[in-house]
Amino acid sequence: MKRRQFLVGSASALTGAATMSFGSGSALGQGAKANARFKLNYAPHPGMFKQLAGEDVVDQINFAADQGFTAWEDNGMRQRSVADQERIAKALASRGMKMGVFVAHASIGKLTFARKDQAVWDAVLADVRDSVDVAKRVNTKTVVVVPGDEDPDKRARLAPGYQEANVLELLRRCAAILEPHGIVMVLEPLNWYADHGGVFLRYSDQAYAICKAVNSPSCKILFDIYHQQITEGNLIPNIDRAWDEIGYFQCGDNPGRKEPGTGEINYTNVFRHIFRKGYQGVVGLEHGNSKPGAEGEQAVIDAYRRVDDFKTT
Repeated sequence: MKRRQFLVGSASALTGAATMSFGSGSALGQGAKANARFKLNYAPHPGMFKQLAGEDVVDQINFAADQGFTAWEDNGMRQRSVADQERIAKALASRGMKMGVFVAHASIGKLTFARKDQAVWDAVLADVRDSVDVAKRVNTKTVVVVPGDEDPDKRARLAPGYQEANVLELLRRCAAILEPHGIVMVLEPLNWYADHGGVFLRYSDQAYAICKAVNSPSCKILFDIYHQQITEGNLIPNIDRAWDEIGYFQCGDNPGRKEPGTGEINYTNVFRHIFRKGYQGVVGLEHGNSKPGAEGEQAVIDAYRRVDDFKTT
């Protein structure tokens, strides 16, 4: 038996076992629907299914496609070799899957955008320029930019207005690089309370105001549902208010940053809401697995079957 056949067969057996455990009334108990394409373009990432699919990233992509996933996300794509980037792009195209974001620049824990430093800003712009070729190679139009930390200097700290002006200036320079290629940088607000204390960008309204001020089609918001639940909650109203500047979604439940159903967020309602609003982009699975091994990987698949089981109208 070929390795690919064995892997698919093993996954099918696990899916069947999960179907029995949930019973005929669950989403998994509806036969062929278990492997139907999801309504939204959920994007797993490398390593999420390595026990079921194997270590090779292309095998993982094919496995994800077999389970009904229609997108893929790889934060570290820019660090991969050109040969690997091309190989991944070919695999995604062959399975009709969208490529989501990779990180163009993220300086978490560093002061980069908020204070002018020519050498630091030159490095940021070099990252963005390098990302253009990578984005074209892997067939994505969306890259992540995280604009670093607030100025932490307690003795000579820049006032907030000056920091914001600096952030806007550098973002406009980034956008000018990306605009001719139709590539969008999505700015990700991050939470201070569980993961990234000190970052400049935290709130959805703050990200919205920045995007309006940059005033470029190449500058939008990455609305990470996990981070915004921790920072501000009120998810659906904030999604509605920021809607015209949102370019991408990521998800993870809270607390724990694992798959939907392991925390407090009603992901069925949130996903139904963005689907009905017409969102056709990618939703990155920016979280870990709540259980180890193959059982944990199957639990992730099952979780998305449950939260994706909503009425479309």
